[in-house]
Amino acid sequence: MRHKKKFNHLGRTAAHRKAMLKNMATSLIMHKRIRTTVAKAKELRKFVEPIINRSKEDTTHSRRMVFRKLQSKEAVNELFREIAVKVADRPGGYTRILKTGNRLGDNAEMCIIELVDYNEVMLEQKETKKTKTTRRRRGGSKKTAEVEAKVEEKAEAEVKAEAEVEVKVEEKAEAEEKVEVKDEAETKAEEKAEDASAEETETKE
Repeated sequence: MRHKKKFNHLGRTAAHRKAMLKNMATSLIMHKRIRTTVAKAKELRKFVEPIINRSKEDTTHSRRMVFRKLQSKEAVNELFREIAVKVADRPGGYTRILKTGNRLGDNAEMCIIELVDYNEVMLEQKETKKTKTTRRRRGGSKKTAEVEAKVEEKAEAEVKAEAEVEVKVEEKAEAEEKVEVKDEAETKAEEKAEDASAEETETKE
């Protein structure tokens, strides 16, 4: 009976399974990435990540415990000298599984399992990503930014239009004042002419 035995036996005996995981972990540490099936990769991740986590503390006891699992001096040296330095600031999640499709022979789901800090392409992409600008609203996206820009442009256009209307109104008022002044001057001139003509008639009489 297999009550509460949730791990994948991978169709192997216990000794065969342990030997396989040990060899795969050694290959992963030495080569930084290996190609295998998804089922094996998931089991390898459970096996190798605690080992990488232990390598952060470089003591004799840690080295002995890791060697007990790997049985390879070269892998232990590589782990404690090179890999432990790169993963020192990472709080877990040292491996990544990238699915690559199905195998032709038996249609098994294949993948590449790799150490996260050794994929230079993805690290470069993270560095070259643009930093997001500050947004006025939470959870905003490109669409909200575009909408805000359009609203600002519309507001500026409305302000300009109002300013132009005010200028035109002022010009119109000035023109009307000038016309009123001319009318007053003309009426005064007419009144003077009438007064002068009336005085002339009185003098003639």
